[in-house]
Amino acid sequence: MNQRLPYLREKTSKLTSSPGVYIMKNAKSEIIYIGKAKNLHNRVSSYFRENPDHTPKVAAMVSNVNDYDYIVVDSEYEALLLECSLIKQHKPKYNILLKDDKGYHYIRISDEDFPRITAEKNTKAPGRYLGPYTSGFITKEAVNEANRVFMLPTCHKRFPQDFGKGRPCLNYHNKLCMGVCRGRISREDYCKTVAQAVEFIKKGSAESVERMEQEMNEAAERLDFERAALLRDRINAIKKASEKQKMINNAIDSADVIGIAEHYDGLYVSVLMYRGGRLYDKAVFEFGKPDGEDVLSVFMEQFYHGRTDIPKEVIIDHIPEDGSLIQAMLEAQAGRKVRLWQPQKGNPLDLLLLARSNSAEYAALRNDRTGKEVIALEELGKSLGLAKPPRYIEAYDISNLSSESMVAGMVVFEDGRPLKKAYKRFTVKEQELQNDYGSMREVVRRRLMHIIGQDGDEYFTRTPDLILLDGGKGHVNAVAPLIRELGLDIPVFGMVKDDKHRTRAIATGGREIQINSVRAVFDLVTRIQDEVHRYSVSFMHSRHKKKTYSSELLSVKGIGEKKAAKILLKFKTKEKLLAATPEELAQTAGVSIGTAKELWDVIQGM
Repeated sequence: MNQRLPYLREKTSKLTSSPGVYIMKNAKSEIIYIGKAKNLHNRVSSYFRENPDHTPKVAAMVSNVNDYDYIVVDSEYEALLLECSLIKQHKPKYNILLKDDKGYHYIRISDEDFPRITAEKNTKAPGRYLGPYTSGFITKEAVNEANRVFMLPTCHKRFPQDFGKGRPCLNYHNKLCMGVCRGRISREDYCKTVAQAVEFIKKGSAESVERMEQEMNEAAERLDFERAALLRDRINAIKKASEKQKMINNAIDSADVIGIAEHYDGLYVSVLMYRGGRLYDKAVFEFGKPDGEDVLSVFMEQFYHGRTDIPKEVIIDHIPEDGSLIQAMLEAQAGRKVRLWQPQKGNPLDLLLLARSNSAEYAALRNDRTGKEVIALEELGKSLGLAKPPRYIEAYDISNLSSESMVAGMVVFEDGRPLKKAYKRFTVKEQELQNDYGSMREVVRRRLMHIIGQDGDEYFTRTPDLILLDGGKGHVNAVAPLIRELGLDIPVFGMVKDDKHRTRAIATGGREIQINSVRAVFDLVTRIQDEVHRYSVSFMHSRHKKKTYSSELLSVKGIGEKKAAKILLKFKTKEKLLAATPEELAQTAGVSIGTAKELWDVIQGM
């Protein structure tokens, strides 16, 4: 407990109710947290009240607060700007700080008589540079596209020194290069083409195509058909690139598309930056999950504060909590209107899904998972209203033949994949007659007692993030009260099938959650349901076979249940049992050779 709490509470009781920024400091007067508030008194008081309901991270921060400062401002908007500025300046330990582990990339226009356009990782070589860009892939694609569209040379020849030396390379014959090496292109015309290529990189395809179409028409009118044909080919090259990839998107003029993927305690954010209808850059960030704060608000405040390249639109999956303040900040920095847009359909929604997919793939790469698995767990958590994606899932299914061979199977999925070494099998012991609800309650209770007593292997003592039952509301209502009685906090849901035995929905205690429209969730739950059903049914069949074999063995005089069990334990499969000799049977069961021969005859007739 923080011994300074009485002092901090006393200080806070006199704090103003005006908007402002508060600055938490530790015993060394180091800034450990910076926050904004519409009402300083109410916000700061929430940290130091008695019996607080803090998250672990906030509790850790409060335990280290020795004192705090505050700055009063005139509005909540000014508080936002000041908070962003101070966080960037001081980088406090307990604030969410964006981490981009990639270096910067640049586009270089070389300082030569016949300049080249290349992608670079630094600015050491002489020349003019565009950037910096955060994505090396986008930088290289932009350079390759500009060189291809404007047919600029990418070989190692030097100009004009190598004019006329040797034949033009294949790039010239394939119409990928204008053939500068022939010496038939003036420096003035070449530099003009390079300038157009740079304009294409900076301003995008839409504006470049419009300008080139105008030039092409003008060239045709003055009967300069060679020039018109060259421009036509460039326009076609741009349109061809547009068809092949999402680098170019003429439906989007100037926009940032923000996609967020969550993976347990980490958040991954991709920003696809379109300028002039062209994917201009991409940035990916990783940061910890904010405590009780809107993820998008925290990200946008830090990402956009102080930036000058503000788009006309920001495409997002929801309007953030501080949306009006963030929009005001963007418009002030841009000097014009900026739209925060939550698309519902069409091309913008596709781009939003693309950005989110980029975030998921990045999260998958960092956590040794696929992007589909990351999205599936995130969507499952959201669909079920869980606080975070369920990393460790246990699923149960009951199988029986009437009241015979009543068993259950438990399968485990960790990080979206089967964890087969954690699978468990149960024989139902307390139900004399077929009772699926009673059997499910019995099996789950026996399993949960291993968590309470912490006895068993590492998987049996581990608390799952989610329990799924193969069944509907009835199964959930049978098990949910049991979990509460045992003092455990484990969400439990049912997996509902349709009349064709296909996964249809998720059941709670009182309703069903349709998952057919959420493909990632549907596929994951179907895999889990199919796997637990397969596992429990295979166990039931093996148990039933053993019971059949056992009854046959008991028909032999001198063979009781214990001796039959010894034989079945020794020869576990029917094939091994058929291959056993009378001598082996006599030794295993501890009977005479005569009884063993009778037993052998029965086995051969099974």
